[in-house]
Amino acid sequence: MIPLQGKGASPGIAIGKLTFMERTHYSVEKLPVVDVSGEIERFNAAKETAVTQLRELSKTTTEKIGEENARLFEVHGMMLQDPDLIGPIEKIIREQRICAEYAVMEAGSVLAEEFAAMDDDYMKSRAADIRDVANRVIAILSGTWLDVTEGSDPVILAAEDFSPSETVQFDRSKVLALVSRSGAANSHTAIFACTMGIPAIIGLGPSLSPGLAGMTAAADGETGVLCIEPEQEVIAEFKKKHAQNERERRELEKYRGKETVSSGGRKIGLFANIGSVADVEAALLGDAEGIGLFRSEFLYLGREDYPDEETQYGAYKQALEEMRGRQVIIRTLDIGADKKAAYFGLPAEENPALGMRAIRICLTRPELFKTQLRAIYRASVYGNAAIMFPMIDSVSELRRAKAIAREVMEELAEKKLLFNENVPVGIMIETPAAAIISDLLAKEADFFSIGTNDLTQYTLAIDRQNDSLSEFCDIHHEAILRLIRLTCENAHKAGIPVGICGSLGADKTLTRFFLETGIDELSVEPSRILSLRKLVAGLD
Repeated sequence: MIPLQGKGASPGIAIGKLTFMERTHYSVEKLPVVDVSGEIERFNAAKETAVTQLRELSKTTTEKIGEENARLFEVHGMMLQDPDLIGPIEKIIREQRICAEYAVMEAGSVLAEEFAAMDDDYMKSRAADIRDVANRVIAILSGTWLDVTEGSDPVILAAEDFSPSETVQFDRSKVLALVSRSGAANSHTAIFACTMGIPAIIGLGPSLSPGLAGMTAAADGETGVLCIEPEQEVIAEFKKKHAQNERERRELEKYRGKETVSSGGRKIGLFANIGSVADVEAALLGDAEGIGLFRSEFLYLGREDYPDEETQYGAYKQALEEMRGRQVIIRTLDIGADKKAAYFGLPAEENPALGMRAIRICLTRPELFKTQLRAIYRASVYGNAAIMFPMIDSVSELRRAKAIAREVMEELAEKKLLFNENVPVGIMIETPAAAIISDLLAKEADFFSIGTNDLTQYTLAIDRQNDSLSEFCDIHHEAILRLIRLTCENAHKAGIPVGICGSLGADKTLTRFFLETGIDELSVEPSRILSLRKLVAGLD
């Protein structure tokens, strides 16, 4: 038996023959062109063909796994209409006088690598969507498209990675599980696999080699374990776990649509963290009671210039409408540190995590901030919106941000534009400074949300992106727990709610602590909601 360890991306057990996905290969060469204008026209024609394909794929996805999931391909189509994405491709063709295939590959790779290098897991996972869109256009230009070759028997399908458009087109009766060398656990590929009920393992690395093709494999999509040529005892254990998982899945469905309340009567909200409008689908499928963290920076990344007010307004409006009255907490711009956009022109910094980022950018560039706030306030009439400022360290910063928000509301009123005057305005508690003065901040804020990822980093003085420090990064450090408890106590003294939107929110070893501390809301990845609701129901 050969045991391989990856990361679980979609829970479930599968046992079957391992088959490597065969794609129609196409080579992308850096070929010179004479007729530059003609090459740009060829690219635009391929782009329009891709948009048409994506419309059809959206229809197919709606039929297979619902309208909410199908919106991803609408977003892919919008990406192909966005001049801020198309511009770099046309620029490469024009300036380097090379073929469109190479220009698309080059621009797509650069953008995908920018997202893949980010610390935020959600942002990393967007790299797969960018590659998917780029590969589609390249395939059209080269006269080929990705083709999955499957035999008549169901198989465990292996590949370097799977794109969302490939995943949704798999025949569920032929694919027992998906296993890949790379990938991201919260990518749309993983979301689709979960929705379709396909177990999936990512990050198996080079050990997952084509030489294993044809061997029997047992996959556990929860633990990320893949056993090649497992012994009978191991197969028996996998089958036993499969039966147990099915019982648990049916049990979790009993909690759908219910309040999250402990056996002792303690209620807590279970909200979802999302990074784009396309992710609202996952929040609804996960039965989220609201959106506790809408990462607005997706509107700013992967562009060559700032998104205008209408672009932002459209995104916020759509998210609010789709959540149908459930609260959507929109975090204002959080660019900086690991999330970079060249057109911001931020200076190089020795330690960007301690530099110009988030609210600091907004307060020093008020017009940029006001554009976003105008979009949010205008969209607020379409649902239950809330605004959240990141990286607030002092009362003066919060007051300055609120003053700019008031200016925006006054300007909208003067122009007789509709907006909700009573949008709650809260802050993230992400630094020890903010936690320690949370009694003062609570007098100025409508709510708190504790960002445990940055709070951990700044409290322990450990760079989250430095893997060599992982043994020193104790996410349950008493200092972090004390800061959470202090923040909660001060929030409740002031009569405002407090939530957690960092990764600790989904840590089941801390759920009881959060309930006992008085946390009002946990905002987690959508797939974690039902299991957390069940856990809370069992606590007294």
